[in-house]
Amino acid sequence: MRYLKDRPWHKHYPEGMLLEIPEKSVYYILEQSEKKYPEKTAIIFEDDRITFREFKDQVDRLAGAWEQMGFQKGERIGLMLANHPHYIISYYAALALGLIVVQINPMYTQRELLHILNDSQVSYIVGDSIARKTILEATEFYNFSYMFSSENSTDPTNKFISLENCIQHPSLVQNPVEVDVHLDVAVIQYTGGTTGKTKGAMLTHYNLVANVVQSHAMYGEQMELGNETTLAATPLYHVYGMTSAMNLPIYIGAAILLIRKFELINVLEQIKKYQPTFFPGVPKMYIAFVNHPGIEQYQLNCLKSCSCGSAPLPVEVLKRFEELTGAVIGEGFGLSETSPSTHRNPPFGTRKVGSIGIPFPETDCIIVDDNNNELGANTIGELLIRGPQVMKGYWNNEKETRTALKKEWLYTGDLATMDEDGYFYIVGRKKEMIIVGGFNIYPQEVEGVLYEHSVVLEAAVVGIPHEEHGEVIKAYVVLKSGRKLDPEELKDYCKTKLTRYKVPKVIEIRDSLPRNTVGKLLKRQLVKEELERAMQKK
Repeated sequence: MRYLKDRPWHKHYPEGMLLEIPEKSVYYILEQSEKKYPEKTAIIFEDDRITFREFKDQVDRLAGAWEQMGFQKGERIGLMLANHPHYIISYYAALALGLIVVQINPMYTQRELLHILNDSQVSYIVGDSIARKTILEATEFYNFSYMFSSENSTDPTNKFISLENCIQHPSLVQNPVEVDVHLDVAVIQYTGGTTGKTKGAMLTHYNLVANVVQSHAMYGEQMELGNETTLAATPLYHVYGMTSAMNLPIYIGAAILLIRKFELINVLEQIKKYQPTFFPGVPKMYIAFVNHPGIEQYQLNCLKSCSCGSAPLPVEVLKRFEELTGAVIGEGFGLSETSPSTHRNPPFGTRKVGSIGIPFPETDCIIVDDNNNELGANTIGELLIRGPQVMKGYWNNEKETRTALKKEWLYTGDLATMDEDGYFYIVGRKKEMIIVGGFNIYPQEVEGVLYEHSVVLEAAVVGIPHEEHGEVIKAYVVLKSGRKLDPEELKDYCKTKLTRYKVPKVIEIRDSLPRNTVGKLLKRQLVKEELERAMQKK
């Protein structure tokens, strides 16, 4: 696909902006950066520093150990560990050998892990001290060829091989494997979206390299080659963390300030000490920053460019963070199926707060109705995407692949609209849309109003069953620390901002909202609770 000059967003790109996406493996990214920046810091972790030369040496020694153990191209290796240099080293060593990386949340239960293992047929797995117990439980039902233990914690079972010992292997990899970048899968990224069974998105080497190059182009001059430091607090096993907090920094020769787990005070101290310049965060992190008393003392003004992934960022939170730091949060959009990024508010063009921005270079998007007719500007429909970052398909799932991919287009399941300038706006998930009295209600609009209230910390809006109306709106709200608010008062506030049918019928004040480890709101859990409650009443 080449530059789409007939699309309205084309005018926002710098003149002559054409991307040359190298037809190379993901491992090639590391090879090139090691040549350009051998003595520059690649990773900072718990006050230890690793240069690009040391980093690649460790990758090549681990790949050498695995090569000697007989690992073969195309076999699957599970990485089940929190943020740690071992994650990055294992990831690149696996790709040097043409293995397929299966990214696994270390907090998964045995049931969740077994689903992924059985679906992807993982041969090898790397786990940290948190994941090891679950991995051992899984061995009652699943056989690995080899299991590796990250870090030097004690293994009383003697069933795990020390990854650290493998990284100290005496010889480097002899034959980095050649891959077909368009056909060979680099990563299987499991995603359930907001509904349905977990599916493994197959991301090729070309998908991942393309998205790194596209992401860098969208930041433009904000990112100086070889001189940035990225705050990597988002889990690397998440597709957003993988690309924005790991592969992109390595591609541009940036140092990765790697945070094992997002604990607010520790993160703030690390920011103050190492002064990172780029932060790919998620809403939960930004919300924590802006609501921390005394945030000004931590010198967040070192940040010059930020992005937000995983879920929409409330506008009020965005404005407050930018006032505190002077940084710009580039609102954007992405999916596991698109490696993940597809849209961003560009630093080189008009910025429209609340929009997900314009498509990445080499990315085409349309809005369609239920009959696949392309819709004009300012009309709500399903967002379709095509581009070099779009997945090959779902692993071992032809049915879901045929549903999601049609004639090069990815059917996202997201409801969106595009304005006359080519800026896109997400209004909700197709299956999250609430219908009350024949009117369509998009939860994100109602949530935006709730976030504007001075005492609301977090909000989630869903449709719940109702005997008379079929469905009504319910809002779940978390209040700021020490604050109180009557639900009826909050309803009255909504009535001043929304048409009456959009005002929540029920408001529940909670201490917290269910989120996954990346901070993504689990609305399906809220809906499940309501359905179970309704069944109990019957």
